[in-house]
Amino acid sequence: MAELTTAGAPEGVAAAREEEEAAQVTPETVALRRVQGALAKPAVVKTAHAMSLFGEHAAGWLAIGAVGALADRKRRGEWVTAAAGVAAAHAASIAVKRVVRRPRPKDPEIQVLVGTPSQLSFPSSHATSTTAAAVLYGGLTGKKLTPALVPPMMVSRLVLGVHYPSDVVAGSALGGAVALAFRRIIRRRRNRA
Repeated sequence: MAELTTAGAPEGVAAAREEEEAAQVTPETVALRRVQGALAKPAVVKTAHAMSLFGEHAAGWLAIGAVGALADRKRRGEWVTAAAGVAAAHAASIAVKRVVRRPRPKDPEIQVLVGTPSQLSFPSSHATSTTAAAVLYGGLTGKKLTPALVPPMMVSRLVLGVHYPSDVVAGSALGGAVALAFRRIIRRRRNRA
């Protein structure tokens, strides 16, 4: 009897490992695998890399806010406030990441195609700052920037394998919430003037 138990242990351990691995394959992991499988072609990955670089620490969006403030003298204060909203959204995403501490995707079928400043995933700071910039700068330019900017950034984070779908959705929601608060500030200042 003892021999049967000993002989069966490795199979039991292997079966337990397989069950554990299967349990870690969540619907989000499957969705991420599918996005990468369908979209991670060289041209798309190259574009996603460029978007990642532009959005890193919200630097590209902050630069656009600075250019807007310099070019639009009449509304300089509004552009500065909008850029501050983008910075605040980015800071909020970092704060939430440090509280939630969700690790980035780690699955043998998911390729990580870009470096990241941290191993924390939730929410996507790129999605947060992009949404804030689209809402705030769109309000200043009179253009509907959100549909043109936000979905591509969200998908790019999945293509690069650094976020789960809920990370980018939550990041976009957070960025939108912060942007709406800053739009109210801009409107109040405009009404006082």
